[in-house]
Amino acid sequence: MQSLSLRQTSLDYLTIMAAGNLWCMRSNFLFGSRCWMTRFSSETVFKSVSFRLFGVKYRNADNEPSENEELLNNLLTMGVDIVMARKRQPGVFNRMITNEQDLKMFLLSKGASKEVIASIISRYPRAITRTPESLSKRWDLWREIVTSDLEIVNILERSPESFFRSSNNLNLENNIKFLYSVGLPRKCLCRLLTSAPRTFSNSLDLNKQMVEFLQAVCLSLGHNDPTDFVRKIIFKNPFILIQSTKRVKANIEFLQSSFSLNSEELLGLICGPGAEILDLSNDYLRRNYTNVKEKLFSLGCIEEEVQKFVLSYPDVIFFAEKKFNDKIDCLIEENISISQIIENPRVLDSSLSTLKSRIKELVNAGCNLSTLNISILSWSKKRYEAKLTKLSK
Repeated sequence: MQSLSLRQTSLDYLTIMAAGNLWCMRSNFLFGSRCWMTRFSSETVFKSVSFRLFGVKYRNADNEPSENEELLNNLLTMGVDIVMARKRQPGVFNRMITNEQDLKMFLLSKGASKEVIASIISRYPRAITRTPESLSKRWDLWREIVTSDLEIVNILERSPESFFRSSNNLNLENNIKFLYSVGLPRKCLCRLLTSAPRTFSNSLDLNKQMVEFLQAVCLSLGHNDPTDFVRKIIFKNPFILIQSTKRVKANIEFLQSSFSLNSEELLGLICGPGAEILDLSNDYLRRNYTNVKEKLFSLGCIEEEVQKFVLSYPDVIFFAEKKFNDKIDCLIEENISISQIIENPRVLDSSLSTLKSRIKELVNAGCNLSTLNISILSWSKKRYEAKLTKLSK
């Protein structure tokens, strides 16, 4: 027993000594270094350790903010597709203050159905953050362009972002006044509103820069009616105001140099069928045009034929390489000559599957495609089927 007691005493002594040594090591670590002593006090060190521990927990909580339960219940009651809304704008669900009930009452008063309202919020949840005052002011501004409340409701149903994307009503008002002042009619502004609503979210200065640039282009080409020029281009290409002047300038220069156009010819192109390609990426424009040239050259076309084809059908520039090549190959394989295609470029408006099915039907009806007016391949379904019925008799 005495031996056991002595052994226990020895162990206790060793434990005390070990603890003492450990404290000495800690003390040396914390306080023995001149560097540590000059930079920090022991109080600062321990505080920083404590702060970091609590800081980690705080940041983790921030990374996983809780959703507003009342908001979720309200939206579910309204028939909103929560899964879709979360994918579109998840941050909305973390807001403590929202105006979904005010939005619902406002849109109901304008003739929107509950189903339409639910669809709008599902696709653009940020709509519920707009105040009743902001909504009312914005609606009144839209009515300066759109003729009825029901028409606005229909636009919102198709594209809720166009109305709810911005709450800067003063900027919207200034842009409307400016665009009217440069001669754009209500019909043109309505098209901008429905096709390129970001035009009205642009700063006023950005829209002014583009309009002034287009007016300068008009005068440089010898046209004395800048208002008419701008109106024609914007009506044909409503997306041009949301592009940079640098991009549009590069595309105009590319068209002029590639086709050796004089001022009158260039004017006619960019005011007419070429207006739609002015907002394309310049690299995309060059790449697709090069592909068209190479493909037509491989089929025996000369430079003049290529230019005639593109100038009569600038939409071909929108076709990616594979899409264009596949359609041309499909037609050539059915004994349709490249000259027929150049004379009737609109056949390329039809999808590849439509071209294949119509070619098959026409061949089965006994048509000789090498002598046929192939414009039939791009006709409307109703007109095409009526013609096919006659050919099959």
